[in-house]
Amino acid sequence: MSFTLIGKKIGMTQIFDGNELVPVTVVEAGPCPVVQVKSSDKDGYEAVQIGYSAQKEQRVSKQLQGHFAKAKVAPTKELREFRTGDHDGEYNVGDVLTVSKFEAGQKVDIIGTTKGKGFQGVVKRWGFGGGPASHGSMFHRRGGSYGHCQWPGEVWKGKKMPGHTGAKRRTTQNLKVVKVLEDKNLLLLKGSVHGHNGGTVYVRTAVKKKRSA
Repeated sequence: MSFTLIGKKIGMTQIFDGNELVPVTVVEAGPCPVVQVKSSDKDGYEAVQIGYSAQKEQRVSKQLQGHFAKAKVAPTKELREFRTGDHDGEYNVGDVLTVSKFEAGQKVDIIGTTKGKGFQGVVKRWGFGGGPASHGSMFHRRGGSYGHCQWPGEVWKGKKMPGHTGAKRRTTQNLKVVKVLEDKNLLLLKGSVHGHNGGTVYVRTAVKKKRSA
């Protein structure tokens, strides 16, 4: 069964795991109250709607105020819907989802937004090698030839060129959960997680699990 929590990236640190020094990313996940449960009979598909991070009631629209009041849940800043399988009774409105659903050694996927870097050239954006750095080359950090003199006489679609860099939704798969701190709602994940500190992330059980040989 797929299980998802909303959280935020805290930052990176390192811990000792036996005799090994492991770099980890600290992610605060939950608590996430269940605001709505959708079923295939009533809504046409199975899904659960959860919230994250408390919000003042006056900062929420009247429509959402009524939505939260119907579920008897305090307003939250984040409100997201995630598809679920056919699990009757697995989620109930008013339940609070926490990191207790995860355990050390488990693999998870992290969905978030990469750091935005504005308009950048091809060297920074795509890792192009550029031209010679010697004197008089007149070709240092440009992209080279983009078009064609004859056929097809145009720039091919998908050609890597300068442009807006970062600020894209990305998923990092199969990150190992090194440690779970239930009392602080924290997950320690091996390796790095994209995005800036404080950015919103979604933690879910790994979809494409690697099989051991």
